[in-house]
Amino acid sequence: MRNLVIGGAGFIGSNLVSALLKGNEEVIVFDNLSRKGSKKNLDWLRSKGEFEFVKGDVRNYDVIKNLFKNGKNIDVVFHMAAQVAVTTSVVNPREDFEINALGTLNLLEAVREAEKDPIILFASTNKVYGKLGGVAVAEKANRYELEKMVNGISEREPLDFYSPYGCSKGCADQYVLDYARIYGLRTVVFRKSCIYGYRQFGVEDQGWLAWFTIAAALGKQITIYGNGKQVRDVLFIDDLVRAYLSARDNIDKIVGRAYNVGGGIGNQLSLLELLELLSKLFGKHIDVEFSDWRPGDQPVYISDISKIKKEMGWVPEIGVEDGVNRLCKWVSSNKELFKHHL
Repeated sequence: MRNLVIGGAGFIGSNLVSALLKGNEEVIVFDNLSRKGSKKNLDWLRSKGEFEFVKGDVRNYDVIKNLFKNGKNIDVVFHMAAQVAVTTSVVNPREDFEINALGTLNLLEAVREAEKDPIILFASTNKVYGKLGGVAVAEKANRYELEKMVNGISEREPLDFYSPYGCSKGCADQYVLDYARIYGLRTVVFRKSCIYGYRQFGVEDQGWLAWFTIAAALGKQITIYGNGKQVRDVLFIDDLVRAYLSARDNIDKIVGRAYNVGGGIGNQLSLLELLELLSKLFGKHIDVEFSDWRPGDQPVYISDISKIKKEMGWVPEIGVEDGVNRLCKWVSSNKELFKHHL
């Protein structure tokens, strides 16, 4: 099978490419290498096997169209490329829109005009549900909790785009679903919660679990925006890769659908609870400072993963403490990767 991974040198993309190479599949990696760590991930991938690399930007329609020409016969497109930070979107909403919304439309149009009919698996976000202001939340000693939605937020929750990032990703999310309805493209949307794991070069405004782990390992300052009681369900990267491959293999029965994908109710923790876990795993106290809340930050978001479990038989296999421990060991064993990262 011939796979195109857009954003293939990023955190999720590189782990996915590694799994595809391990399965002896053909892979084209498309990336503009703008994100910190992407060049290091690309070098790492080259040690894993042979693949074609195309440097380009999703904002360039002609470049995207060329990916589907010259007899490439792509079977599956994994679309991971994005502007990923809410804070960046607030500072530069035009760039955020052009990458996330226009970039996705460029891909959809290129596939619509392609001779072959490749599958498109799109990486969306839980931010399409907005701030969840109407969801009842209880404040506890070190965390927020959902009062009524015992299984988390389901796909039935109304969309409520919040922040330029939420708008651009939400726009792309809906275009991907609509191209299945209107043009018959074979698309699936994953609305992801917090994903973490190997090859993740987390920074302060994106990839909080990895950022906290990297900063704790290297003795860097950690700032919590808000009170630290914010809760997310977290999913280890290996489990997410399995979900993508399952979606690809089950495309005929799930085409045109959106799925909430995360650790679910069984894999959740607050920022404060993560700090406690990191202190335990690293064997040291971790100092933090506090600052104002960020726009659109949800006090608690937990994915209801009942739909993907029912329709694809997928469930997370790696628990929170196990996954964070794996990440801590990887960061500790690869500190040289972060010398110019922080």
